[in-house]
Amino acid sequence: MGYVLSGRMTVKMDGGDTEQFGPGDVMIAPPGHDAWVDGDEPCVVIDWQGVADYAKQ
Repeated sequence: MGYVLSGRMTVKMDGGDTEQFGPGDVMIAPPGHDAWVDGDEPCVVIDWQGVADYAKQ
């Protein structure tokens, strides 16, 4: 879960659904996704949930 301050990001779920987030959006990206920055502007996100399990199998 996070809040996008600047830039744009696309999140693609393992099932194929995609969603794009931009400034002012609150995003929820549960496990089972890939994400990338769209364009040349850095994407700055305040991420406040999920850190305890980040990158664990």
